[in-house]
Amino acid sequence: MGPPAVFADRSDAGRQLAGQLLALAEERPLVIGLPRGGVPVADEVAARLGAPLEILAVRKLGALHNPEYGIGAIAEGGTRVFDQERETVELRRRVEAYRGDREPLSLRDRTVIVVDDGVATGVTDTAALREVHRHRPRRLILAVPVCPPDSLARLREEADQILCLVAPPRLQGVGQWYADFSQVADDEVIDILARAHSRDVTA
Repeated sequence: MGPPAVFADRSDAGRQLAGQLLALAEERPLVIGLPRGGVPVADEVAARLGAPLEILAVRKLGALHNPEYGIGAIAEGGTRVFDQERETVELRRRVEAYRGDREPLSLRDRTVIVVDDGVATGVTDTAALREVHRHRPRRLILAVPVCPPDSLARLREEADQILCLVAPPRLQGVGQWYADFSQVADDEVIDILARAHSRDVTA
């Protein structure tokens, strides 16, 4: 028997994170969701903070006998944690599908909040944070609903600040902390980004 779910779903996790990040609204931050699962979480944060939503495509490299266990990652700008070539084609496909021909938003001199739906080993988030750091944000924050303490300690070296709602000492899987942790499809990510873009335009 696992722990009781803390989050009803990814939207609920995003609302809970947003409640802890409201003070940052005055800094006019940019919120980055890590596809696919981090995007519904990030959308709630962006909406509550009145901030634009961007994506940063990062591809986890899974272990041979356990694909969910990340042994490396590569971000869309080429930042790699544990170098490997095999996922770059899928990464390019995701960038084209999610962003289309739209230029990525500028991160330079901005407060940037990177949002994921949870962290296990932390390699995906490490690649994302290093890629964002290359663009020289004024302040870099990682916001996640759940992350084990050992990964949290490693990630603290990559960001100026980390917000983590639950830090279980033994994490068997991020999904155990959600009542609903169903897969997020590409179409859902694209719909969320379209809604967020129209929200930014009308704001």
